[in-house]
Amino acid sequence: MFNFHIISLFPEIFDTYCTTSIIGRGCENGSIKVQAYNPRDFCTDKYRRVDDTPYGGGAGMVMKPEPLFAAFESIQRHPNSPVLLTSPRGQIFSQKLAHDFADNKSQEITIICGRYEGIDERVATLSTHEISLGDFVLTGGELPALTIIDAVSRLIPGVLGQADSIIDESFGTGLFQGILEAPQYTKPPEFRGMSVPDVLRNGDHKAIEKWRRQEALRVTYQRRPDLLDKTDLSKEDNLFIETLKTK
Repeated sequence: MFNFHIISLFPEIFDTYCTTSIIGRGCENGSIKVQAYNPRDFCTDKYRRVDDTPYGGGAGMVMKPEPLFAAFESIQRHPNSPVLLTSPRGQIFSQKLAHDFADNKSQEITIICGRYEGIDERVATLSTHEISLGDFVLTGGELPALTIIDAVSRLIPGVLGQADSIIDESFGTGLFQGILEAPQYTKPPEFRGMSVPDVLRNGDHKAIEKWRRQEALRVTYQRRPDLLDKTDLSKEDNLFIETLKTK
């Protein structure tokens, strides 16, 4: 079983999301477990206060270190397991990081969710990674935490119904390694004047694979050309990309 320990002021967010769909199924069959810890439960003052004004002045409130440290120290976790702090200044989350977290030997991660104007800097000493979803700011770390849970859980055996689903997909380890996935189609073959490409219906698996590889390269070239510079491309791939540049 892979364990997610989440420190959050809003544990009910995780209760709702992690009992539905694929993640809910993973929890139900024992492949993963998500447990949330509310820092308010570890406050020692009468008002259960988790934030205070920032030293040096400024707008907003800052989360206090005492309840966060206490919540963290209450968790029975492997001492070498990853501890993630969600933060706009963190490393951008990626599929590679999802694989790294899923493959860690302790089979668990702890995620500390920020709120308000920020978290007392001393809390960062607990983390092994600061993680961001991108160059934007959210009201709290719960959405990034859910994103990490979802992305990592998909890689845990027993969570997805078909293990092959994580191979041939965007950023996967198969046909689309390092690039975006090719377009997908299902029935009916024609809809509102739009048809499924003939190659996908002719049963020629070699031709289908070639089409999917080239369409994946086309989509990546159009939408995320930066990925092509980081990917090992074959001579045939490069020739196809050159044809795209002339159009």
